[in-house]
Amino acid sequence: MNLLANLKVALVALRTNLMRSVLTMLGIIIGVGAVIGAVSVGKGAQRMVENQINALGANLLVVFPGGGHRGPVRGTSSGVPLTLADAQVLATRIAQARAVAAMVRGGAQAVLGNANWGTQLVGVTPAYREARDLELAEGRFITNAEVRAAAKVAVLGARVVEELFGESLAVGATIRVNRTPLKIVGVLKKKGQSGFGSDQDDVVIVPITTATKRLLGQRRGRADAVNTIFVEAQSRADIPLVERRIREILRERKHVRAGADDPFRIVNTAQMQEFGDQATTIFSMLLGSIASISLVVGGIGIMNIMLVSVTERTREIGLRMALGARRRDILSQFLVEAVVLSAIGGMIGVLLGITLARAIARFAGWPAQVDLPIIFIAVGFSAIFGIFFGFYPARKAARQNPIDALRYE
Repeated sequence: MNLLANLKVALVALRTNLMRSVLTMLGIIIGVGAVIGAVSVGKGAQRMVENQINALGANLLVVFPGGGHRGPVRGTSSGVPLTLADAQVLATRIAQARAVAAMVRGGAQAVLGNANWGTQLVGVTPAYREARDLELAEGRFITNAEVRAAAKVAVLGARVVEELFGESLAVGATIRVNRTPLKIVGVLKKKGQSGFGSDQDDVVIVPITTATKRLLGQRRGRADAVNTIFVEAQSRADIPLVERRIREILRERKHVRAGADDPFRIVNTAQMQEFGDQATTIFSMLLGSIASISLVVGGIGIMNIMLVSVTERTREIGLRMALGARRRDILSQFLVEAVVLSAIGGMIGVLLGITLARAIARFAGWPAQVDLPIIFIAVGFSAIFGIFFGFYPARKAARQNPIDALRYE
């Protein structure tokens, strides 16, 4: 018998015992659906982590004040602040740095008429836009002249515009932040959450000197201290060199003796992305491995039902052999039945997996990414499982003695 004839016989046999065939496929359906759903959720999580880290900026190094010390507790503040002058020195002495920006931040209350919104106030230098890959929806960013003059201007994040202005135009309007009037000169495009979990759209950006002298001065200690310095390397390959130069320059400026811990911390976003990718890959593999157990259970179910089918159709096997069917014809017939059973279950499982992934994305708020290669792999594995678990029953059928098979009751 050729493959097409075997396929027709297999479909007739499966249709004859339709309910049993459906129940047999259930294990494969659940297994394939679970694998696709689990891997899709893992891929979505990986994409979410990548987006959040990329939202910080490309090839970015983030420098925070405070470092570790020798002993059981690490990460405590050393009492040595970072300053605006440190950022300026880094910008002039690191040739491989594309942008260096200083930042201070604090809570703020933004008011427009009767609208009142609690937000984050961020004082920055103009290079902050390039370092953080910020895009403007309208207007412009702050300038060096406005930093020197401590000008009363601001750039708003999309969330602040939504809360204060709604559909009205924001650029050119004036709001009050911590009782100080600020003219809106620009509005940022939506950026989403950062890798640290903060909403980057819920922000009021002002010149760093405006923040330190007019808006946050009473809450701060040293006037020129900054919370963070952002250093963007010119390329990914330059990141190790730029990080080493930052450490050398800041240790020199802070007069840190040899062997002492750094009084600052450097976060490498490229390393963060690598760690995030590794974690989500392990997460995806773990979910996929657990879900694959269902495929094994489904394969065992196929073997069980095929063995029952061989027993039930012993006289049919004997009759086919008596009419000239060879052992390999019998083997291929039952093997094709097992593969068809598994493949149909795999295709139904694909639909279940896609539905499951979309349901998770919609109701749980967790992203899911269904990739075409995963679908092909899942269906392919279901067919392979059909061959693997169907081979023994098919071989048993092919090794029947024709005379004994014809006498079987």
